[in-house]
Amino acid sequence: MNLSVFKAQSLSPRTWEGTWQAPSNIALIKYWGKHGEQLPKNPSLSFSLSDCVSQTTLAIKPRPKGNEPAFDFYFEGQPKPDFHPKIKVFLERILPYCPWLLEHHLRIDSQNSFPHSSGIASSASAMAALASALVAVEELPREQAIAKASFLARLGSGSAARSIEGPLTVWGADPAVPNSSDLFAVPLAESNYNPIFKTFCDTILLIDRGQKKVSSTQGHQLMDQHPFANARLQQSTLHLQRLLKALQEGDLKSFITIVEAEALTLHALMMTGNSGFILMQPNTLEVLNKVWDFRAKTGLPLCFTLDAGANVHLLYPQKEAAQIESWISSTLKPFCQEGQMIHDRVGTGAKKV
Repeated sequence: MNLSVFKAQSLSPRTWEGTWQAPSNIALIKYWGKHGEQLPKNPSLSFSLSDCVSQTTLAIKPRPKGNEPAFDFYFEGQPKPDFHPKIKVFLERILPYCPWLLEHHLRIDSQNSFPHSSGIASSASAMAALASALVAVEELPREQAIAKASFLARLGSGSAARSIEGPLTVWGADPAVPNSSDLFAVPLAESNYNPIFKTFCDTILLIDRGQKKVSSTQGHQLMDQHPFANARLQQSTLHLQRLLKALQEGDLKSFITIVEAEALTLHALMMTGNSGFILMQPNTLEVLNKVWDFRAKTGLPLCFTLDAGANVHLLYPQKEAAQIESWISSTLKPFCQEGQMIHDRVGTGAKKV
């Protein structure tokens, strides 16, 4: 797609306010490693969640034209200067596509329904919510607005591109997914996945609510000189092809095999880089082993995945939720920090509040 379609039309100075909500997402095929301006080294596929969301209110007012964006940022009602550098970089990146920013002052109020900076893709939901609000100012046609929101969100946090739509979203160009692009994410057509995945559940075990010792940005940089970078690219392409087939056929056994392999590969890549690190905690490993034991004993289709953190996402069909969630509460809750967990499910993406 030509980048010119993302450029803003002329926008006269105005006062405007709106609130948007965007979900976190959990990658089934992991994006790890980037190049250029927030472009992925491999395509990824994710579930958009429903209840783990960021909600952002954007208020703009006219100001004399400046040389850089002007904004105030509040997180859960309090000024957060620590977040300013990241937001400033984001707003500067999107200036070619939203030049009206230089004639407006922005007030950004954001809040999360889940802990930020702990491996539950809070930057993805936050940037997707902010991008959705920014695009809403321009009053674009719906299809163009969705594409531009994903395009802009990517410039703030790569995985944020996948939080604009749902339930299943692909980011990264791949011949197996029509219209897929490195520039923005596209939803997987409903005809391309079995209905069982439309109501999948995700219980997130909060093993460690604290901020990660290594940021995702630092982790992505490891792939620039990673000894297994080429092998990972080949693996991710193969896994995407196999997962698309499993989704189409409703093949839960293959789904589980691929999703868990992707999670373990992600953390293996972190550990085997030239400056490797470990984000799993001892309780993370305890949970993974107990999930394997439970599945072997019951035959129930419960699997795990992990983002770049210690917390564990447990995925399972809604029709099995009663038995699985009972076991999770009785067996896995003690491994969570202060017994905390979040029961979520797949969702449909960003929406106006």
